[in-house]
Amino acid sequence: MTTLKEKILGGLYGQALGDALGMPAYFDMDQTEAVFGWIEELLPAPDDHEVHTGLPAGRITDDSEQAFSLAIEYIKDGGVTLDATVRAIVTWYDRVGGDESKYVGPSTRRGVQALKRGVDPRETGRMGDTNGAAMRVSTVGLLYPGDPMGAIEAAYISCIPTHHTNVAVSGAAAVAAAIAVALREDATLDAMVAAGLMGAELGRKKGVPWLGPSVTRRIEQAVAIARKGGDVRARLRELYDVVGTSLSIVETVSAAFGVLVMAEGDPKQTAVYAANLSGDADTVGAIACAMAGAYRGIGAFDPALLAKLEADPVTASYKIRELADSLYAMAQQRV
Repeated sequence: MTTLKEKILGGLYGQALGDALGMPAYFDMDQTEAVFGWIEELLPAPDDHEVHTGLPAGRITDDSEQAFSLAIEYIKDGGVTLDATVRAIVTWYDRVGGDESKYVGPSTRRGVQALKRGVDPRETGRMGDTNGAAMRVSTVGLLYPGDPMGAIEAAYISCIPTHHTNVAVSGAAAVAAAIAVALREDATLDAMVAAGLMGAELGRKKGVPWLGPSVTRRIEQAVAIARKGGDVRARLRELYDVVGTSLSIVETVSAAFGVLVMAEGDPKQTAVYAANLSGDADTVGAIACAMAGAYRGIGAFDPALLAKLEADPVTASYKIRELADSLYAMAQQRV
């Protein structure tokens, strides 16, 4: 049996693995295939990468940095609060030189800059509709084992400062709910997908009404493609062409559910599929592999791969195992 503590640690390391393995992939799927053939290990970013130029093999990006920063502040506050969310995002932004950083997302940049001008955090995210809310929300799901409804409400709070639109809340709530269900002893992929669909529907009722297609319908579409069977590359191509892998939270979250199901919840395979899917591959990978890691637990990870992640100074600086211990102590109070 996989314990709750092992699942929480798996969720955190899954976030890092999917992020780092997808980091070198190009935005264009054909370009990724032409340069790499098939990505299945931690690689450095190519010199001509649009965003990640200069990053070494095994380096995480803003996806995991923000998720772990949220964890640190939620631990300080004893739970998910608006104040902790603001502190985490602004502190991270300043640490990475957000005004000049290439990989700060547009909604996060706009939200943080408004926060720094003194705008009410309940107003700063009113136009945020990209995937930043979902890429960092795994921490929220890990705090609500077996409680998708609690995770959905907390996910909404985590969206407010930068991604306060109903489409963004829908995407983030889908991921948080799926992770909450993944932490159950009897978790199944079907149950995780069902929780994700419920989270998407309930999340859509929160936040500022905004333009964008249904996260629920797009997740269903991605899962249907994943379950077709047959050639993996053909299914990845269909996900890329039909579901999409852009900064849109609808596309990113749905593609993440697709590769999770394609890989049958195996963390490494989930990360590999996300990387070769291309587009915003590190974000798709971070989301999908966080779900896979919470589902399978840390025991499903190759220790050699974990060692490579831990050897990177940025990942090491977040002290993931200590974060997991603290999140576990908090999560136990809700079991």
